Amino acid sequence: MKRRLFLQSAAALALATPVRAGERFEVTRTDAEWRAMLSDLEYRVMRREGTERAFTSPLNDEERKGVFHCKGCDLALYASETKYDSGTGWPSFYEALPDAVATRPDRKLLFVRTEVHCRRCGSHLGHIFDDGPPPTGKRHCINGVSLVFKPANSA
Repeated sequence: MKRRLFLQSAAALALATPVRAGERFEVTRTDAEWRAMLSDLEYRVMRREGTERAFTSPLNDEERKGVFHCKGCDLALYASETKYDSGTGWPSFYEALPDAVATRPDRKLLFVRTEVHCRRCGSHLGHIFDDGPPPTGKRHCINGVSLVFKPANSA
């Protein structure tokens, strides 16, 4: 019984703790500043490592040439040439731009996943899986609410 209460308390604490507490990023904001600049969904995904519902992001269907930027700090993250339709319902890319993202293990489920975040502001983007197309074999499964698309003619 004590173990179950401990696990429930730990799970509640994990949901209440800011994403990557204690880590340092080039772009930092207070929790109040993040809340003021993001919608509730964007905040839940980007700062609390949530997930948007599949097939809800207009960026899933974006096919123009351009660059996908971090909604939190405007860092260029993914080139449109690396985007593909994975059929999962989230924008998917086989590769990030150089020095754009960072990763860490995500142990929130029964198995370990690779969480991907913006290397400059720490905003949660999604996860990376090993079932993508050549040339990398990777699938960066990204929450559209974490991104801003800039078409090539305005990027």
